[in-house]
Amino acid sequence: AGSACAGRRSRGARDSRQVRRTRRCPSLAVLPFTNRSGLPEDEVFAIGMVEDVIDALSQGVHVRVIASSTTAHFRGGAISDLGAMARQLGVRYLLEGNVRRAGSNLRVTSQLVEVASGAILWTQKFERPLSELAALQEDLVIEVAANLDAQVYRIEMQRALRKPADLTAWEAVTRSFAAYRQFDAESVSLAIEEAKRALAIAPDYGLAHAMFAMANSVAYALFGPDDPGEVRRTRGHADRALALDPDNALVLAHVAIALVCIGQPEAALHPAERAVRLSPSAGWAYFVWGSACCLLGRCDEALQHFDAELRLSPVSHMRYITYGWQAYAHTRAGRWQEAAAIMEQALVLNPAFAFGFVSKAVSCSRDGHAGEARDAMMRVRQLEPEVPLTLWERRWRWVYLNCPALEEILQHLRLAWTLTEPDS
Repeated sequence: AGSACAGRRSRGARDSRQVRRTRRCPSLAVLPFTNRSGLPEDEVFAIGMVEDVIDALSQGVHVRVIASSTTAHFRGGAISDLGAMARQLGVRYLLEGNVRRAGSNLRVTSQLVEVASGAILWTQKFERPLSELAALQEDLVIEVAANLDAQVYRIEMQRALRKPADLTAWEAVTRSFAAYRQFDAESVSLAIEEAKRALAIAPDYGLAHAMFAMANSVAYALFGPDDPGEVRRTRGHADRALALDPDNALVLAHVAIALVCIGQPEAALHPAERAVRLSPSAGWAYFVWGSACCLLGRCDEALQHFDAELRLSPVSHMRYITYGWQAYAHTRAGRWQEAAAIMEQALVLNPAFAFGFVSKAVSCSRDGHAGEARDAMMRVRQLEPEVPLTLWERRWRWVYLNCPALEEILQHLRLAWTLTEPDS
């Protein structure tokens, strides 16, 4: 970031400061896994496991991973002072692990340690039958890497949210993404402001442009009027992000979702697919790809991508949104009952998910259950009392872009809404 200005002598000092402040990605070292079984074949597996986990994590963008050659000399010996070793390596986190045979299974145990506090932030056991190990080793590596990547990013979001106003651009972007935990007008507005803060610190930071494009597009799709000017503004930042950082999976994913939100899913396909290719263990990349496919009516393909996202990010706080998109895909395909069942799962995860209750109201109205449709829509109006019917219609035209059943959906939306009026 900031490289476009690096050659200008009059701004050189400022640019060097900007580059230092642009990104402060957390760093991590994966220590050699301990072979608890003592068998030579398990030692080979442990070494290969570390190499593969490092390779998988290196394809992500949430953490900077130290090369295995830097930590290889720690293999086979106890480490008396983890803090000193971490300071020597210049890392914030350490991943420790061991491999052990348990009957007919091979068990891999991993734990993430925060160096400053010595606290174990995350630990998990992964187990596979020995008879299936060769076929499942890749899945095991992806499972470890995906869980670890998600945990580090969650911790870094919490860290950034505790920061004072003096932030790096990376931290401001992290705060912007963290704002989506609530996914309402206030949180999206906060996401836009934090992305603006990142751009003020580092105007040539591709991820900041991508984050602003995504936040602005969500505001346009869900909360604002149909303004062509906002579409052009979003597309401008998306294009700028791709020009600055075309090989960054997170940039590609944010750009893709921005294009989806401004009604350009065809343009979103290439960056979404490329994000998956660059970061195959990142669930959010599959979610973005699935969203684009859904709006294009490629429902079964979209569902495959959503399933991959849920498998790779099983504890994501945004899981309810993925369930919502799965329901939209089933509705597009004419599978209304499947859609209703999945949307119920979304509402269990987030009882304040207004989109889920609107979908429920439409489904109940279509099935002739007027009382249930009214109750669901009453819940919507309690959750978002300032949102009029016209905005819900606009939202649904976006969600069901190019859907043959759109007019039927809007008809039942209006009918369920009418049931909640005082004179109904």
